[in-house]
Amino acid sequence: MSEIAGIINYNQQPINIDHCNMMINHFNHPSADKTSVWYDDTICLGCSARWITPESVNEILPFYDSERQIAITADAILDNRQELFDHLQIKKINRKTITDSQLILLAYCKWGDSTPNYLIGDFAFIIWDERQQKIFGARDFSGMRTLYYYNDTEHFAFCTTIKPLLQLPYVKNTLNETWLAEYLAIPEIIDVVDPNLTVIESIKQIPPSHSITVTRDHTTVKRYYPLQHDKQIRFKKDEEYVEAFQEVFQKAVDVRLRSIGPVGSQLSGGLDSGSVVGFASKTLRQQNREFNTYSYIPDEQFEDWTPAHMLANESEYIKSTVDYIGGIKANYYSFDGKNPLSEIDDWLDIMEMPYKFFENSFWVKGIHEQAANDGVKVLLNGARGNFTISGGKALDYYSKLMRQFKWLKLFKEVKLYSSHQSVSQKRVLSVLSKRAFPFLGPTKGPYIFPQLINDTFAAKTNAFERISDLNSEGLSATEIREKHFRQAYIWNVTGTSASKMSLHYGMWDRDPTSDLRVIQFCLSLPDDQFVSDGLDRALIRKGTKGYLPDKVRLNQKVRGIQAADWLYRMKPVWSIYLEELKQLVNDPICSAYLNIDILNEILIKMETGPQVEKAFDPEYRVMMRALIVYRFLKRMLTKGGDKNETRMESTTIGSA
Repeated sequence: MSEIAGIINYNQQPINIDHCNMMINHFNHPSADKTSVWYDDTICLGCSARWITPESVNEILPFYDSERQIAITADAILDNRQELFDHLQIKKINRKTITDSQLILLAYCKWGDSTPNYLIGDFAFIIWDERQQKIFGARDFSGMRTLYYYNDTEHFAFCTTIKPLLQLPYVKNTLNETWLAEYLAIPEIIDVVDPNLTVIESIKQIPPSHSITVTRDHTTVKRYYPLQHDKQIRFKKDEEYVEAFQEVFQKAVDVRLRSIGPVGSQLSGGLDSGSVVGFASKTLRQQNREFNTYSYIPDEQFEDWTPAHMLANESEYIKSTVDYIGGIKANYYSFDGKNPLSEIDDWLDIMEMPYKFFENSFWVKGIHEQAANDGVKVLLNGARGNFTISGGKALDYYSKLMRQFKWLKLFKEVKLYSSHQSVSQKRVLSVLSKRAFPFLGPTKGPYIFPQLINDTFAAKTNAFERISDLNSEGLSATEIREKHFRQAYIWNVTGTSASKMSLHYGMWDRDPTSDLRVIQFCLSLPDDQFVSDGLDRALIRKGTKGYLPDKVRLNQKVRGIQAADWLYRMKPVWSIYLEELKQLVNDPICSAYLNIDILNEILIKMETGPQVEKAFDPEYRVMMRALIVYRFLKRMLTKGGDKNETRMESTTIGSA
C-alpha cells in the first residue's frame, strides 16, 4: 500500500526537488515503512509505502528499469499473479519474490496502453516511458485506489490524495462549483456523475476503470472495460452453477488473504459479509492463521423501532455465524458516545471532500480504528455483494415471468416463495400484478428528497441536466445491475472512501465480491440462478451451504439495517447540533449554494427534538448533509484552521 506522487515538467525546466518534497511531506500515510524519491532532469516520482503483502517488503518504489528506460511508481495489489506469470513467461524461481509493481511494468512492456485490461486487483499506477516521452497510468476497475492529477501546458503532477497537490505553487485551491452543484443536486449516495471532477477546480481524478496518457501535446483519459455482458454460462444442472460459484468465489477470497500480518473482516448478520467470512475462515484455518471479525451493534438502551421485517441489532445473527464457523475471534462494538456529528471533522480530513454516508460514519471509522489497533493488515468486507453474489430480487423476477406469461414457472415459484415468507399466494400475486402491469392501477408518486441545492445555483451550473443519467425509471433489475457496472461514477464513492481509509489507518480494505472474475461470473448467469425454488438471492443461499448456518443462509423474513440508531445517538448533542444549523442558515457562505428556505422550514420542525423513529426521514437526512457541506465550505472558504492548509476569504484561494 502506497501513497504515490510525481511531477513532470514539459517546459524542459529542471525539476525543483523541493516541490516533490513538499508533496511527500503532506502525505496522509502514517508511519510508512519506506519513503523514496526518484528523479531525472525533468521528472520526479515519489512513493511512501506501507508493506502489506510478502512481495511488498523492501519493494523498490519508485523503480527505474535502465534496460527498458521505464520508471514506475504504484499503489497496487494484484490478484491474478499466477495468470500474469504465465502470460509474461516469468521463471518459476522468480515468482515468489517478484513485486506487483514489477509485474505491472512487464505487462506494460508487453501490452502497452492495453495493460489495465489484463490486471485484476486494486491498483493505481503511473509509468514514465522515457523512450516515448510519455506518462501512462491507470486506476483499477472498481476504483479501490485513488489517483488525482493537475495538468497544464508546463506541468503534469499527480498524487494519491488531493492535499499534497495543493502544496505546489502553480496549483490553485479553488472550489469546483460544478462538482458541488452535482453533489447537492443528487439525492442518492453518489457524489457526482462526472467522475473526472474533484471538489478542487484545478485538480481532476482518473475515474475507476480508466487510464491516462500524457505527452507534451496531449492528455487522454480513456475507459477500459474488461467485462463481457454478452457472455453466457450454461450448465445442465443447478448443482453445477453452485460448484462453479464456490470455486470462483473461493479463489477471489483466497487471493485477498495475502498479507504479512493478521487478516480481519467486517461482519454483519447478513449474507454478503457472512459469505466472505465463511470462505475466508476455511483457508485461514488451514494456514493456522488468526482471524478477527468486527461487528457493530447498537447501544443497549436503544429500542428497535423498525418494522418487523427489519432488524437494527444483528448480534443474534452475527453470533450464529461466528458459532457455526468456529475459530474466529469475534469483536462487538457499540462505540458509546460516538455519533455522526462527532465524526464530521475527522471524515472531512480523511475524504478531503464532503460525504453522504454519515449514518454509518461513526461505526465504520470505529471498526477501522479497532482493527488497526489489533495490527490487522487486510480488512475484508462484502460491500459490493448486492450487485454480484447476492443479486436476485424475487418480486422483480416474478414480475418479469408474469409479463412474459410464463404461468407454470411463476405459480411454482410463488407457491414456494409464499411458504418461505409465510404469506398467502393471493397476496403475492396481487403485489406482482401491480408491479408487472402498473398501468392497470394507481401508482405511487415519485420519492421526493428535499432539494438541497439553491435554484439559482442549480440553473447557473445546469445541475439537473448534468445528473439526468441517474434516472433508472422503467429499467428492469437486470438492466439496473448492468448499468451499475457500466457507469464509473457509481463505483467512485465506496472506492474513494476505502482507499483513503486504508491510507489513514495503514491497512488495506479488500472486497472479494467486487473481484472481476466474480463480477463476470455473476453477469454471465441466467436470471433463474438468482431467484429459484422460492428463494431470493438464491445463488448465495445455495452457495453458502456448509459455510453459513441456515438461520442466516435461509433467512428471508428479516433484514439488517445498521443505520437505524443514528438519530438516537444524536439526542445528547441535539442542542449543539441545532445551534450549528442555525449558524448555517444565516451564514453567507451557504446562501449562494444551499436551499436556505427549505432548510429553515425543516429546522423549525427539529426544534422539538429528535424523533428517533424518523432516522430515514429525508428531512432529517438532508439537514445532516447540509451541515457536512457547511463544515467543508467553512474550512475551505474562511481563514484559520490548520497552519498547513490554504484558506481564503472569497471563492478563490491564492497560490499554495
